Amino acid sequence: MPAHHGARRARIAFSDAAAKQLENLTVEAEIHALDRALVVISVDPDIGDPLPGDTTGPQLRQYADELEAVRVLYFVTALRTVVIVAYIEV
Repeated sequence: MPAHHGARRARIAFSDAAAKQLENLTVEAEIHALDRALVVISVDPDIGDPLPGDTTGPQLRQYADELEAVRVLYFVTALRTVVIVAYIEV
């Protein structure tokens, strides 16, 4: 009998701007907060709220983790890759 595996997590990629933000994260708490948010988004890419605006391309979404006081802006590609656009401390 084959082993049952959970749902596959989405691949996470970073825009150039988000990658720059990551380079500047040095505080352990900030890194932990972002990591926690990325895990949640990778498990369920549709969890974030859609942001109003142009709907011709991928829908920009925001995920707010009130426990960690962070917000992540991202979109999901047709291949279900989550592209992080920005990380914002609230």
